[in-house]
Amino acid sequence: MQSAGIYEFYGLQCCAKLLGFRRVLQFTVGLRIVICCRPRARVGRRTSEFYQRKRQHGREQLKHAPSSAKNEESVMSGHSKWATIKHKKAATDAKRGRVFTRVIREITIAARIGGGDPNSNPRLRTAILAGKNENMPNENIERAILRGTGQLEGEQYEEVTFEGYGPGGVGMLIQAVTTNRNRIVGEFRHLMSKNGGNLAEAGAVGWMFQRKGEIVVPKEQASEEKMLDIVLEAGAEDLKDDGSSWYVVTPPEAMEKVKDALSKAGITPGSAEIGMVPQNYIKLTGAQATQMVRLVEALEEHDDVQHVYANFDIDESEIQAAVGAN
Repeated sequence: MQSAGIYEFYGLQCCAKLLGFRRVLQFTVGLRIVICCRPRARVGRRTSEFYQRKRQHGREQLKHAPSSAKNEESVMSGHSKWATIKHKKAATDAKRGRVFTRVIREITIAARIGGGDPNSNPRLRTAILAGKNENMPNENIERAILRGTGQLEGEQYEEVTFEGYGPGGVGMLIQAVTTNRNRIVGEFRHLMSKNGGNLAEAGAVGWMFQRKGEIVVPKEQASEEKMLDIVLEAGAEDLKDDGSSWYVVTPPEAMEKVKDALSKAGITPGSAEIGMVPQNYIKLTGAQATQMVRLVEALEEHDDVQHVYANFDIDESEIQAAVGAN
């Protein structure tokens, strides 16, 4: 008996199976089929795993889908939703000097650790691109590099990471660049306790996160089919529907390649950075959700904080409401 071949077709909510040569089509959902033929030799382990995850994700969506797929919003991590909203806030942030300060410190640290040549220092290259995206003058970038390599005198920064818990037991990583570690320990402890959190010992929550590339693309820029084709070929690990945006996860070393592939296709990411991605998430609603957003905002407003990572899952509407209330 001939075994059946299964072919996957991805759309907004569509999937079809073509069984052997019996010319029988079975539809789970669909008014439209998009057929993408890929040579078997080009499908490696990463791509196979990616499609397996997409297939499982699609089945879960179909299982709980309402009658109208257009109104469906998949619930994903509040972490990437927060990144999207934070990016929108930064575009209208009157305190642009604070953004410049953080980028300059990142450039300085990257140059000190990996050298002043961006061609051989991926972290520095990413930091420089972040500065240019903020319209930072080239002379500011060059001075930051020179301070990092020791060719120009300036303050000596130390890069430190703190771990802690937020409301509802959410795990948190706080990355800071400072000239006084002892000072910020007390300040962070105060901010955490004031907003329903607490600092923890090193290693308490770090294991919950993995270093990954994160790219957020507004949905109006590309369809799911187009995004899948581009990011898969460029080496992405996953593509998720995050409400108003597409959320792409990549290995750290592949982020620039995926970002470049999107740019060549005329797609401009809302944000792209190397970050710490949670392996699992804690769902927060109501008062805990509002308190969590306030805690993250309070920490990110601290002058020495570079990044805040947390494994919360909060609906986008609740994040927006909490941000608007502050």
